[in-house]
Amino acid sequence: MPHSALLVMDVQRSVLGRYDTSGDYLGRLGEAAARAAELPVIHVVVGFRRGHPEVSPRNKSFSAVAGSGRLVTGDPGAEIHPDVAPRPEDVIVTKRRVSAFAGSDLDLVLRSAGIEHLVLTGIATSGVVLSTLRQAADLDFRLTVLAYACLDADPEVHRVLTEKVFPRQADVLSVADWTKGLAGDGG
Repeated sequence: MPHSALLVMDVQRSVLGRYDTSGDYLGRLGEAAARAAELPVIHVVVGFRRGHPEVSPRNKSFSAVAGSGRLVTGDPGAEIHPDVAPRPEDVIVTKRRVSAFAGSDLDLVLRSAGIEHLVLTGIATSGVVLSTLRQAADLDFRLTVLAYACLDADPEVHRVLTEKVFPRQADVLSVADWTKGLAGDGG
């Protein structure tokens, strides 16, 4: 899969803490498969400056965070979960909204590296994965979603998105099927 990158989105301590991870979510992220195929891994995190000046009181998604001290530099909850900690060669992109592209330099990073195909994982399926998929499709990226390396608070919403909505714009695969495909491509 030349010119591909794995996006690991919003897998931060405070974000992950709000979800049921009893099904070995972190183990399913597929990061090991990407490393085996020597694909670049890009970690996307949501983060703000102290005082949250980027958050409008009209923004329903983030206004509850404003003034809380959460998801800012130095907040332990803003850190990427250690089970998927970035390696020195990984890129970390900070976003300011739900989509990985909004308020970030992700598009610049991808285009500079010649990336044409994005493999999406993250929390939540109905948040960052959906928003990023829609924007990436409009930017003409080829897309794959690793269904079980995405997580949502509502299993039915996750199911509808991965089975009915995402296939309109992306290949939706299990981590196992994606890994087999990587092996078939010869890395």
